[in-house]
Amino acid sequence: MLTHDEIWGAIDAIAARNGLSASGLAKKAGLDPTTFNKSKRVTADGRHRWPSTESVAKVLDATGTELETFMSVVFDLRGVRPGRSIPLIGLDEAGDLSLFDRDGTPVGRGWNEVSFPGTGEERVYAIEVTGAASAPMFREGDILVAAPKANIRRGDRIVVHCRSGEVILAELKRRTARTLEIRSFEGDGSDRVLDSGEVAWVSRVLWASQ
Repeated sequence: MLTHDEIWGAIDAIAARNGLSASGLAKKAGLDPTTFNKSKRVTADGRHRWPSTESVAKVLDATGTELETFMSVVFDLRGVRPGRSIPLIGLDEAGDLSLFDRDGTPVGRGWNEVSFPGTGEERVYAIEVTGAASAPMFREGDILVAAPKANIRRGDRIVVHCRSGEVILAELKRRTARTLEIRSFEGDGSDRVLDSGEVAWVSRVLWASQ
C-alpha cells in the first residue's frame, strides 16, 4: 500500500529530476501552481491531503515519466531494490486450483516469472489479464500483482478464486463470515454476493501495470 509520504516524496523527486520546484512542476502539468505546496499536504486539522489521480497523471504526461518509473521512485524511497522474480500466470489459467496451495500460494509447475520490485517478504504472484471482460478497469496485457495473505478491506481491488475454478477481478464491498459482497469489473459491473463456501481464497491487488 502506498503511503501519504511516499506519494508526495515521489512527486518531489520527479520535480527534482526535471529541475523544477513543486510549484514549477504543478505549473508545467497545467495545474494551479500551489497544488503541490507543502502547506496543502495536510489540512488545518491535521488530516492528510492526497494528490488526485488526475494530477499525478498530468505530472507523468507533462514530464514524460512512465508509471513504472514513478513507482520505482516510490520503491527507492522505501529502500527497496527492483528485480525480484515472482510467479506469473495468465488469467485464463488462474482457475486451475492445483497451481496453488490451500492458502493461495503458487505451487507446482506451469508458472512463468516476472520481475517486480519488492522486499521479498510478501508472498505474492502476478496475473496477466487476458481478454477485454474487465475493461476499462483492467485491460488485456495488464499485469496484476496480488497477495493472498494480505488483509482486505472495503474498496480494495481483489482477485477472487472460487472453488468452481472461476476467477473474478472485483472491488470488495463487504465481507462477513458467511458472504463476500463484491462489485465485479466484468460484464456490466454489477454487484455479486458469494457464499463463503464458494470462495477458495481472496488475494488483494497490490499493483497493476496500467
